[in-house]
Amino acid sequence: MFRKSWGDRPLLGRLSRFVALLLLVWLPLAIPIYAWVEDANLASILATGILYLEFLILLKLWGTRVYGRSQVFRAYGLEWSRRQVGEFLGGLLGAAAAMVLLVLIQVSLGWMAWQALPSVRVLVEAMVVGLAVGFAEELLFRGWLWDELRRDYSLRKALILNGIIFALLHFIKPLEDILRTAPQLLGLLLLGVILVQLTIRTQRRLGAAIGFHGGLVASYYLLTVGRMWQPSPPYPMLITGIDGNPLAGLLGLGMLLMISVGLQKLAPR
Repeated sequence: MFRKSWGDRPLLGRLSRFVALLLLVWLPLAIPIYAWVEDANLASILATGILYLEFLILLKLWGTRVYGRSQVFRAYGLEWSRRQVGEFLGGLLGAAAAMVLLVLIQVSLGWMAWQALPSVRVLVEAMVVGLAVGFAEELLFRGWLWDELRRDYSLRKALILNGIIFALLHFIKPLEDILRTAPQLLGLLLLGVILVQLTIRTQRRLGAAIGFHGGLVASYYLLTVGRMWQPSPPYPMLITGIDGNPLAGLLGLGMLLMISVGLQKLAPR
């Protein structure tokens, strides 16, 4: 099924083979799930879980049989070390600090009001969701996809392409929602670039990117599901973020831009 010659093909040839193999195994399992499981949320969770498990297995096989790697996940940025844990915690705290700063700015301007502390259950849920999304998406985008892009393109071009692909795949929604939340696309692009910058800065280890990505997701979960803070109308949605999403507002975009510029200035020459 796998051939070493696949590793010599152009990027699109490699990506198409990887995705085709993934869907070939997943669809026969996913179709019955969506057909027989009445609860749409449960069906989505089951199908997505199976898809990612298959992705991990395929990633292992792809790395060993196509590229001849002995430590596949380490090559994609996953390792258990003190340095990796420290980078993860640094990313997590950095994301939390950025979100707290955004909230404090809005509170000081009267655009947001304190509600209540979230329950322990919501705190745990936020951390679990944040870590799950951070791990899953960083291994996919900054692990596997970044590795494939760097085989064909320069550092700068691969960074831009990674950010664009990350943003577009997160923007698959009805046309009316795309038009309404258009500023979010730029936010996702900037976030994708930042996560690549963190990966480059830590010598392709994913700890910092997982921490930062997971921290943002967990913080947003607390703001929305936990209802720690609520907008105080009237407030400028274009500045604070459409639907309360910081990535879809000028404040959040400005914050992400400053982080990206800061990481660029700190990058080794």
